[in-house]
Formats: sequence, structure tokens, C-alpha cells
Amino acid sequence: MAEYTHRSEKMTRTSVTIPSSLKKKMDKTDVNWSAVVREAISHRLEYGRERNVPEAVLLNEKLRRKAPEGWESTKVIRSWRNRRS
Repeated sequence: MAEYTHRSEKMTRTSVTIPSSLKKKMDKTDVNWSAVVREAISHRLEYGRERNVPEAVLLNEKLRRKAPEGWESTKVIRSWRNRRS
């Protein structure tokens, strides 16, 4: 695989198989198809991360524990803030 540099990030060449009829249509346009494919892949990967958010929330709810009786979060927060000073 050939590697290229794009905006200080190393780029790797890959290939995509498409129908020849689609390739003919692509050849008739003045579009940077590599950029289109990069953007589509990035978008898809981001979509995958967003899709996992509800699953993460459910997992967090399962793992979350109830605070001990009498525990006051404001005192704990104040204690940690005072330690930073």
C-alpha cells in the first residue's frame, strides 16, 4: 500500500470496488472522490460512536450505586475544592 501525507497526517491508499456503470458516471464529474470517500468513512465511524451512547448510558445505570445514607455530595465537593486551593 502506498502512503501519502495530508495535513500533517499520514495517508494510506486503499481501493474500493464499484460497478463500472458508477465509475463511468464518476468520471464525468469534477469531484475529488477520495475526499468524498474519506468524509463518508469518517461520518460512518462517528455515527457508530454516537450509536453506542444509549448503550453506555444503560450500562452506567446498571453499575451506578446508591449513595450511603447520610452522604452529602456538597460536603465532598467542597472538600475537594478546598484541597485544590
